[in-house]
Amino acid sequence: MALTGRAALLAALGSLPVGILEPGWTGILAVNASLSVAIVCDYALAAPVRTLRFTRTGDTSVRLGESAEVQLTVSNTSSRRLRARLRDAWPPSSWPSGTAPAGSRHRVTIPAGERRLLTTVLRPTRRGDRRAELITVRSYGPLGLAARQGNHRVPWTVRVLPPFTSRRHLPSRLARLRELDGRTSVLTRGEGTEFDSLRDYVPGDDTRSIDWRATARRSTVATRTWRPERDRHILIVLDTGRTAAGRVGDVPRLDAAMDAALLLAALASRAGDRVDLLAYDRRVRAQVQGRAAGEILPAMVDAMAPLEPELVETDARGLSATALKHAPRRSLVVLLTSLEAAPIEEGLLPVLPQLTRRHPVMVGSVADPHIERMASGRGSLDAVYEAAAGAQAQLQRGRTAEQLQRHGVTVVDATPENLAPAVADAYLALKATGRL
Repeated sequence: MALTGRAALLAALGSLPVGILEPGWTGILAVNASLSVAIVCDYALAAPVRTLRFTRTGDTSVRLGESAEVQLTVSNTSSRRLRARLRDAWPPSSWPSGTAPAGSRHRVTIPAGERRLLTTVLRPTRRGDRRAELITVRSYGPLGLAARQGNHRVPWTVRVLPPFTSRRHLPSRLARLRELDGRTSVLTRGEGTEFDSLRDYVPGDDTRSIDWRATARRSTVATRTWRPERDRHILIVLDTGRTAAGRVGDVPRLDAAMDAALLLAALASRAGDRVDLLAYDRRVRAQVQGRAAGEILPAMVDAMAPLEPELVETDARGLSATALKHAPRRSLVVLLTSLEAAPIEEGLLPVLPQLTRRHPVMVGSVADPHIERMASGRGSLDAVYEAAAGAQAQLQRGRTAEQLQRHGVTVVDATPENLAPAVADAYLALKATGRL
């Protein structure tokens, strides 16, 4: 039995006039006994909590930063009216403040044999699965003096998906893709291009594209047009080791890498290429393989949602072997990792030739804009020391990038908001030059 604040107040106030009307403990006990009887009766008339029935409906997934609604149906199967307060508990990261808002607490009145629909609005602040916790119900009697309280567990999971903020860059990259595809302008010939059609020669065209046999059969000079070959394989590898746990501004490195992977996958699938995903540190954390163009983005988003960085050093040798296993024939391997000197020099560089012998490789990394601001700082002694530290960090990062480039790797080093479009641009450049 749970006593309410009203019962405690009546017990305190009820004992005051007794000392005036009838001195001694007998009167006090008589009044408190009456109140006790009222409390017991009120408790007996409160609707039972254990017999309540609950069902859930609503959203099962939501993008990070958006709201999800979960409905809870409460059925009162008892013969008494339910007057209750209900708390629908979820993890703290289900709301921006970290604490449940008033919308997760409900006051309900349900006549016997009826049911009510309650709605809890979630706005998660982290990716992953958010699982409903206990439902706590406090059922009050008609006088509000006593209450029954109990818990129910009604499972429900809302998967919080990556936000894909770089989606806004997709239209402009698709327009450039259409240009490469020969719909707007003529392409140059490269290793990864194939013959598309013939058209009349215009000044400025590469004379090597002139088709002399076709020209002999017509009155004008004919040139060949070329378009990038389709059905290329793109393997996106997410490094989920300790370096992915670092935050650049308010964005974890892993989240920025995910955003770049989603934009690249959307663009490559529109280009007719096949895209696979691999997340790895010391073992495979997630993978997406063999999906059709229309299925690749939903599959990747769902696979990425529960991923969290592991505070371990990435096994570069295992990563290379796993990537080669997932890409048995020539593919573009896009590794989204850190450009820190130690992991690259001690981990990736020794095994990099195994990858570059069979595949073109691109490395995408998140740069910290604070380092650039430090390097440009002046005006005080502290600012000069910070500038020296920032310049040294930039120089070391540049040297690491140069080491990768000497192995034929395309390096993309950009801030979190620019990494996704920069990786997409690098992909388009490789496709335009026929290097895929």
